[in-house]
Amino acid sequence: MPDQPVRTREQIREFDRTCIQDLGVPGVVLMENAGRQIADFVRQDGGLEPTSRVVILAGRGNNGGDGFVVARHLAVHGTSAKVLLIARRDQVTGDADTNLRILEAMDADIEVLGGLDDEDVVARCDEALKSAEAIVDGLLGTGTRGEIRPPFAGVIETANAHRDHADVYAIDIPSGLDCDTGRPLGPTVRAKATVTMAAVKQGFSAEGAEAYTGRVVLADIGVPGPEPRT
Repeated sequence: MPDQPVRTREQIREFDRTCIQDLGVPGVVLMENAGRQIADFVRQDGGLEPTSRVVILAGRGNNGGDGFVVARHLAVHGTSAKVLLIARRDQVTGDADTNLRILEAMDADIEVLGGLDDEDVVARCDEALKSAEAIVDGLLGTGTRGEIRPPFAGVIETANAHRDHADVYAIDIPSGLDCDTGRPLGPTVRAKATVTMAAVKQGFSAEGAEAYTGRVVLADIGVPGPEPRT
């Protein structure tokens, strides 16, 4: 990835702050641009048809919010999209909440799994993923540090187990991968492709990281990328 900007976790965090506070670009606009880019890539790369079935695994944060936008744009193009929310509904706030409310108003297929026993969460995910032709990973983002714990560990392992019949696409970074080191923090999504925003993450170039990221695609979210640290 020699021609693409490579940045650290902290540089990406500062980039987000600059976009929202200095440039005045609302976070919900950045989320919309990211989600639409991801949806378009998944449709084209996966050759999805109106009869295709996509399952979006969403956490409570901004990666999950991107996933909600993905689900909406897939639905607009006639593709069946089911959202599995691995959080309680009241844990989704901010821009992610805005996009989840839009999905709810559309009467989208959303299954809220927060509050269930970890084993039940994994079992419900496994059942939903059996019929998926594509899986979109919006569970965890670049801020993830430390060991991946239940129920996310089990959900990630379940998603990987369905790679024999479903293409897996990661939003920004495969869940479970450390942004800076490129090392797995436990069970880690093994994606066919990762659609990453703003810049390629530093850890993507680490030895062995490609087994998790797959092909890395840099999405255009409508603002200049972050400057390198000097």
